[in-house]
Amino acid sequence: MNLEKYRNIGISAHIDSGKTTLSERILYYCGRIHKIEDVRGGGDGATMDHMELEKERGITITSAATQVTWNEHTINLIDTPGHVDFTVEVERSLRVLDGAVLVLCAVGGVQAQSLTVDRQMKRYGIPRLAFVNKMDRTGADPFKVAEQMREKLAVEVILFQIPIGLGEDFDGVVDLIEMKAYRNDGEKGEIVLTEEIPADLVDDANKYRQEMLEGLSMYSDEMMELLLSEEEVPNELVYKVAAAAIKAQSFTPLFMGTAFKNKAVQPLVDAVIRYLPSPLERKISAKNWENPDEDFPLEPDKTKPLVGMAFKIVEDPFGQLTFMRIYQGTAKKGGTYFNQRTSRKERFSRIVRMHSDKREEIDEAFAGDIVAVMGIDCASGETYSDSTKYCSLENMFVPDPVISVAVAPSDRGSGEKLGKALQRFRKEDPTFRVATDEETGEVIISGMGELHLDVYVERIRREYGIECEVGAPKVSYREQPTIKAEFD
Repeated sequence: MNLEKYRNIGISAHIDSGKTTLSERILYYCGRIHKIEDVRGGGDGATMDHMELEKERGITITSAATQVTWNEHTINLIDTPGHVDFTVEVERSLRVLDGAVLVLCAVGGVQAQSLTVDRQMKRYGIPRLAFVNKMDRTGADPFKVAEQMREKLAVEVILFQIPIGLGEDFDGVVDLIEMKAYRNDGEKGEIVLTEEIPADLVDDANKYRQEMLEGLSMYSDEMMELLLSEEEVPNELVYKVAAAAIKAQSFTPLFMGTAFKNKAVQPLVDAVIRYLPSPLERKISAKNWENPDEDFPLEPDKTKPLVGMAFKIVEDPFGQLTFMRIYQGTAKKGGTYFNQRTSRKERFSRIVRMHSDKREEIDEAFAGDIVAVMGIDCASGETYSDSTKYCSLENMFVPDPVISVAVAPSDRGSGEKLGKALQRFRKEDPTFRVATDEETGEVIISGMGELHLDVYVERIRREYGIECEVGAPKVSYREQPTIKAEFD
């Protein structure tokens, strides 16, 4: 396994910006699936939306992982939900990834959830590319979106492409580094045509290329000198400077296309490989057990002791499935490892590689990989290693719940089954809380929003066959002073 050719990336965005549609196209062009399905509109539903509820509602509820290969590179891809109710799915995915694609709608631009996702990416120091999707919609304007990103997200944005036509006339992109036009041909856009820039766009392309070079020259003295002496800047230098600055999160490059109409998705996948870091380039450190103030650097070296983080838990009919990112060492099937928090010794009975809800068995997983392990019992966010008290990875940020409802089974005999269901969901999802009201004896469930609790009540009905009566929602409003005031 050559780690230099490995990428762990996530796709995050506001609701309905086209994350799952984009993932579906990436899977298709990389040869992982052979038929494109739509998120809405019958059929089998998109590959990454495997739950029945997701297919019915046309939304993503849980993040799904898969692995694809592109130009001899391996990409672990995680598609995340857009609703703020399922924000923990995005949080825990970004916690273990090395890079991300921030998808924005060409008409909506930076929306409410884009701000949250941006904050999460900054919290974990994730380098990202921005992809302006839905360029075929009326009113699409990538230049306006770039402006909004600068204002609302306070990030430096540099356009790496400009569109050929807007709205219904959108027909491809001009690459400002290679100075070539890319169009898609074939039934599903699988053929990428490289052409000369259309004559009416040459002046615009030159103008935006100059802007791009000036933006990039801030990160390279060599490039600055070439620009000042008005010499030609070689493309190799542009790629080198851009990749280094993106990995340092100095700026966000902007790409564009329309996933639904199969246009300009392949150049985005090329950019993921070219600009986002491999596991070797991310510096990850853990907490040292003996001296908690001291950072413990981890190296993606398969010969060192194992350090893996369980970042997501899914209960399925065969037991608990634990998604794990391996940061250091090798996890072997049948090996025994220690849970760093409880010091319990546990056996990894099977290791599987996930493709949405399908799985393929593997014998070992190496540093830099994302896999699922069966046979262990742990909570989300725990660290595993070869010995007890080796090191511990910092847990992820879990927001407090904002809404509560009372639930009770419709018939008395289902009380125990309901308890089991709530216990399972609480383990899977750290933002889902269960408590009993001391005064009324009611079971109260709390979560991140009405949709969040709705989905869980619906899952209790489907997966456990329990009909529930749900009380009226109570919102826990928080008040706080916004300005400083003098008082006596």
